[in-house]
Amino acid sequence: MTRCSPIFEYAPTTLFIVTIVGSVTAFFAATAGLLQNDLKRVIAYSTCSQLGYMIFACGVSNYSVGVFHLANHAFFKALLFLGAGSVIHAVADEQDMRRMGGLKRLIPFSFAVIIIGSFALMGFPFLTGFYSKDVILEVAFAKYTTAGHFSYCLGTFAAFFTAFYSMRLAFLTFLSEPNGFKSVVFGAHDSSLKMALPLFLLSFPSIFVGYLSRDLFIGLGTGFWNNAIFNFPTNLNILDAEFAPQLFKLLPVFLSLFGASVALFIYTFFSKDLYLLKVSFIGRKVYTFLSRKWFFDRFYNEFINQVFLEFGYHVTYKAIDRGFIEMLGPYGLSKTVLMKSRTLSNLQTGSIYDYSLWMFIGFIFSLLTVELVFFLYSLLDPSLIFLFLISFFNQEKDFCLSLRVWLFYAFQIKAVLPSRVGNYVLV
Repeated sequence: MTRCSPIFEYAPTTLFIVTIVGSVTAFFAATAGLLQNDLKRVIAYSTCSQLGYMIFACGVSNYSVGVFHLANHAFFKALLFLGAGSVIHAVADEQDMRRMGGLKRLIPFSFAVIIIGSFALMGFPFLTGFYSKDVILEVAFAKYTTAGHFSYCLGTFAAFFTAFYSMRLAFLTFLSEPNGFKSVVFGAHDSSLKMALPLFLLSFPSIFVGYLSRDLFIGLGTGFWNNAIFNFPTNLNILDAEFAPQLFKLLPVFLSLFGASVALFIYTFFSKDLYLLKVSFIGRKVYTFLSRKWFFDRFYNEFINQVFLEFGYHVTYKAIDRGFIEMLGPYGLSKTVLMKSRTLSNLQTGSIYDYSLWMFIGFIFSLLTVELVFFLYSLLDPSLIFLFLISFFNQEKDFCLSLRVWLFYAFQIKAVLPSRVGNYVLV
């Protein structure tokens, strides 16, 4: 999208749609990740949410900020996924966070890298994610349009949910009491050097790269992008974002810290009350709605995938592929040729009387064909057609009389033609 910035800048309606879709995506994925129990699935939904941030950053014409967040996100999200792989490897390939817990003392290195990645993801101050995600929200607010403020609100709420499920992940995996099998807990071990070295290397850019590259990517007056990005002057609002009200600049940070604190407080002291809320009538509805990702999968499967599957099976496969094409193609052609060849082979009786009969029938058919060709040629003679039209309009549109005149002269022309096949053959 950044490479296509000249196209988007000349399509303001498209930029509006991109902003709305990006912000809704960030909010939706953040809420969908709240109650997921698969360790990698939580991180995957956080990826979808961060992609929404990048998209609506481009929608508010701050393409460099979107790419900056993409670059920053690459480091701490790679750290999170590889850290999750290290944790899963340590607990005998278990991915359900509810069957983990107590791993802080057993795999301290994996705990450290997951905490670094989670804090960078939630936009903790002075870590990598803070320098790009908060700027995205600032430029969205400083757009001072309906779409900009809408994306700012949804992005700010998404920041709260991101911090909540990041701390929930850390608590259920490392800080809670052990919930796994005894053999799995006793066999938990930290990563080997081959697995730990990439995690160790990724932890440094997850902390420092946002601070070190901020002025390079999005600093005022930077020449990094040269002419790679096109912006209308009216859409350049990075300077306006610098002078936005402090409340709206600090609100995402406060909500991120508040979301992490709420998650840690609830899961530490009110886990039983949280369970009772979950099994209540309203709690079950909310839990089902969020854990099943707003029922988008069900909507896709029942109203889109199923329709295409039925169409593909009953129409394109059975009717067209196995039906029409197959009958006209290999199966139908081969079967037809085989049947006709068997019929023709029955004519080979070895009797000269049968061969003479078929030769005579073929000769008569040839004569009739030649006669028919000559007759059609005489009927389609341009002068005859012209004569038919004249007689039709001169005889008060008497069709029968005109037709008789046409046929009479057609036979006259046919008589002039070499229509006697014997003479024609001799010639």
